[in-house]
Amino acid sequence: MIVSHEHKFIFLKTKKTAGTSLELGLRRFCGPDDVITPVSPQDELLAEEGPGAQNWWVHGWWQSRRPLYKRRWFRAVPQDHGFYNHMPAAEAKALIGDDRIWNSYFKFAFDRNPWDRQVSYYHHCFRGKDKKPSFSHFMHHDRRARLNNFEIYSVDGESCVDFLGRYENLIDDLGKALGELGLCLDCPLPRAKGGFRTNKAPYQSFYDEETRNMVAAWYPREIALLDYSF
Repeated sequence: MIVSHEHKFIFLKTKKTAGTSLELGLRRFCGPDDVITPVSPQDELLAEEGPGAQNWWVHGWWQSRRPLYKRRWFRAVPQDHGFYNHMPAAEAKALIGDDRIWNSYFKFAFDRNPWDRQVSYYHHCFRGKDKKPSFSHFMHHDRRARLNNFEIYSVDGESCVDFLGRYENLIDDLGKALGELGLCLDCPLPRAKGGFRTNKAPYQSFYDEETRNMVAAWYPREIALLDYSF
């Protein structure tokens, strides 16, 4: 995610929506005081302009600036850790701690047709594997299968962003968001985390009636907000 004091915007990074590519592209607008969360070393190499990860740590927790994987094992309030990748809006708001900033900065995020997003996520989960379970088995039995983007751009069950773009209309919607800030991205976005989905069949072909209905039951708010359908 990015908190830009330079241009007064907050980019909330969702999952499987070209979030890393967007984040790397947005860095060119960031100043030295802006918050930029870490990405993988491989993705870091794709950044062409702007600063790297910075200002995301808080209080020098354990005097470490490493990505905050420790959150997986330690339960604590966000202030004990810092900003991190795919941070839910409620945690980001608490960590910013200044309602004036949260309420006045332009907040935006992107989401994706959940049926398509789920297939992309399936391939991501088994990237680099010679064998993978069926999509149906993944949906029914893998504890990772449910992916909730809504909490990343909502607070208390309501969307908190000023602009919610569509992955399917990525460049045009990014242009609309940046236009609200008087900015323009005049170069292509870096292409990060591509190539995991080797099966290019339409996402609909992965589903049976039961798994199709599972997605509808898991993600009703995203579907309603952006009027998605199967």
